[in-house]
Amino acid sequence: MAMTGTAASRTPLWPPPPPPSRGYNARPRGLLAAQCRPWPRPSLSSASAAVAADACPRSEKMARLERGSLVVGGRELLERAPPNVALRPAVVAPGGAAFLGATAPAPSSRHVFSLGTLASGWKWLSLFRLKIWWMIPTVGEDAAGVPAETQMLLLESRNVAGDALYALMLPVLDGGFRASLQGSPENELQFCFESGDPEVQTSEAVDAVFINSGDNPFKLMKESIKMLSKIKGTFRHIEDKEIPANLDWFGWCTWDAFYKAVNPVGIEEGLKSLCEGGAPPRFLIIDDGWQETVNEFEEVDEALIEQTGFAERLVDLTENDKFRGETCKNLGDHVKKIKEHYGVKYVYIWHALHGYWGGVLTTSDAMKKYNPKLVYPVQSPGNVANLRDIAMDSLEKFGVGIIDPAMVYDFYNDQHSYLSSVGVDGVKVDVQNVMETLGKGFGGRVALTRKYQQALEESIARNFKGNNLICCMSHNIDSTFSSLKSAVARSSEDFMPREPTMQTLHIATVAFNSLLLGEIFVPDWDMFHSKRESAEFHGAARALSGGGVYVSDKPGVHDFSVLKKLVLPDGLILRAKYAGRPTRDCLFNDPVMDGKSLLKIWNLNKFSGVIGVFNCQGAGNWTYPVKENAHVPTTVFITGDLSPSDVELLEEIAGDDWNGETAVFAFNSCSLSSLQKHQTTEVSMSTMTCEIYTIAPIKIQCRGPGRFGAYSATRPGICRVDEHEVEFRHTDDGFLAFDLSHGSSQDNLRNIEILACLLLPASDGIMAIARSFYNNNGCVDYSTVYDGAITGGKYTDMADDETIFVVLGCRR
Repeated sequence: MAMTGTAASRTPLWPPPPPPSRGYNARPRGLLAAQCRPWPRPSLSSASAAVAADACPRSEKMARLERGSLVVGGRELLERAPPNVALRPAVVAPGGAAFLGATAPAPSSRHVFSLGTLASGWKWLSLFRLKIWWMIPTVGEDAAGVPAETQMLLLESRNVAGDALYALMLPVLDGGFRASLQGSPENELQFCFESGDPEVQTSEAVDAVFINSGDNPFKLMKESIKMLSKIKGTFRHIEDKEIPANLDWFGWCTWDAFYKAVNPVGIEEGLKSLCEGGAPPRFLIIDDGWQETVNEFEEVDEALIEQTGFAERLVDLTENDKFRGETCKNLGDHVKKIKEHYGVKYVYIWHALHGYWGGVLTTSDAMKKYNPKLVYPVQSPGNVANLRDIAMDSLEKFGVGIIDPAMVYDFYNDQHSYLSSVGVDGVKVDVQNVMETLGKGFGGRVALTRKYQQALEESIARNFKGNNLICCMSHNIDSTFSSLKSAVARSSEDFMPREPTMQTLHIATVAFNSLLLGEIFVPDWDMFHSKRESAEFHGAARALSGGGVYVSDKPGVHDFSVLKKLVLPDGLILRAKYAGRPTRDCLFNDPVMDGKSLLKIWNLNKFSGVIGVFNCQGAGNWTYPVKENAHVPTTVFITGDLSPSDVELLEEIAGDDWNGETAVFAFNSCSLSSLQKHQTTEVSMSTMTCEIYTIAPIKIQCRGPGRFGAYSATRPGICRVDEHEVEFRHTDDGFLAFDLSHGSSQDNLRNIEILACLLLPASDGIMAIARSFYNNNGCVDYSTVYDGAITGGKYTDMADDETIFVVLGCRR
């Protein structure tokens, strides 16, 4: 998409960085001192904004600011906007996108501007930062309820005919400043505009809040992010990034298995037990606990002991003593061994963006070359308006050892080149949002974050193959809108196995956050435990996520009946095409606490759609942290509707000649039905249960040994696999099943023939296909699609008639 905006003619506070280079001497160095001042760009008053708008062809879609009313898509969105609010079209070509800004009477490093009140008839969904690291969703109707630190506001309005219009408001980065939305007690919608450095000031926000509208919320989100990426030039859409190959392989992370006690023996035990059980991990994350760190505050008051853990500092770039001894000579020896003995293909290792939680030890001989400095974080008022974080309380008290921004590339390059030399394939980089609190004296939060992010991505490109990076604790737009290459990011607070009331919140959060994050990253829905009451619930969600699938089981503590629904015998997983997101009719409901709404998550595979339905009610609430007597889990039984039309973009896989008819298969109940696209079927379930439905408009192919399932309009006469006749079962509802053994070819390709003895005209059958898996009881357990080139799903002509059937897939 070509850049069509006018922003290129202005001089921003921080120019878009050049494409990262693999060359050591080509890296950018240092901050630009001259950029700690208001940027030179034209003033944009409301009047001039109107003139600018008139320069573009007017249409119903175009956003307009007229007489204090903001109109989008022909409908009033905001009323009584103050006269200091301005609107500037985002593009020259016809369209509705624009930027909102405002002016203040005096320069400051932080402004709060009112945009007016929300017009009646709108519902909204907010993605806001509950605490500094993480976003969660909330919904409402009045502007007063919009939380501080809102980083995405999606709104819906319906006319008398029921037609929906969606408006998207995205606070963005504007020069050296960062915007966020919030409501006020006076029912005003406001945006906060801040630099994070008292010396970086302005009196004018020009391109602070991006606004766009359309009739499809998912298309609106995608088009808006693509447009923003072209206009701003500081980040890229996920379609323009290299996707790491490890996402297609089952993984294991050491965190919840060992926490900081991770060690080589435990890692080998975990890999061995998973391999022996038939779920071999091909991807491993060695999490926190491998580095050489020091706690300088062990003698402080006993009440502060817990806080001091976050003040530990990095001493050296190499591994600690646990990885040097009798068990293994060094980290390289350990990595080589687990790759050779257990078939691990990718080893990632954890580190914090600034070295460790408390940064680096400024007096360490190994760190002196990077010119470190002890600084004390300063949080934005928005960060503490919702929920304070214990880690930040610790860092504010004990300080952070921060690398000189001019030397941060050297720091990353030295660390990553060492890790690469010992066989490590990539890194998971945590605690990223801390940069927003350290901008004082460094040009502000946006400048500092971008400097670190750019250096990190350049080091990854130089030292690791395949863009092997996971970003974590990075839910601020400072990081998100500075990600030119980073392609994977954690999409929620940690999976917390010991907090039963947080499991439903986790599933709802990752799905809603993926609306925004899924356009910039492959969302990582985090690890889970396969042997726990919530395992089926989490496993089903991961299958829909479109991202990686990995667990954090303790060695020997696994439920392979869960894992084998997710992992093929060779360690591959079956990954959907996009980020799993709530269906359109769920966007403005609270699936955790309203007591009546189911959460439906949709995705696409290469040949079918899939919908997961989850009852997240009754098990937890949005109050953090979990407090004693704050919530008593209850069982809530809910009935709702499901339709093939819940799967967005179904036509993308159905083909031009599709008549709208689908086969719908539920894996828990083993039920099969035929529905037209806009028909509905009733679904009912109790708290902490779920169902996965395959929505199949076309025929697909299947892979792997196991039980093959299909819908056949009539009982076949003969079923053959690779030209050998096999026994089959055919039920009254059209469900056909037979066994598949391992294929003879290396890639396990199959030729499946289903021949009828009673012939039906093609018009009487159903041409559709889905894919599902079986459990030990012979029922379909799991639903997704493999994107491989597999022969199968063959229907056979006999004379002039044709047996039509629907392949449902197979799984051992």
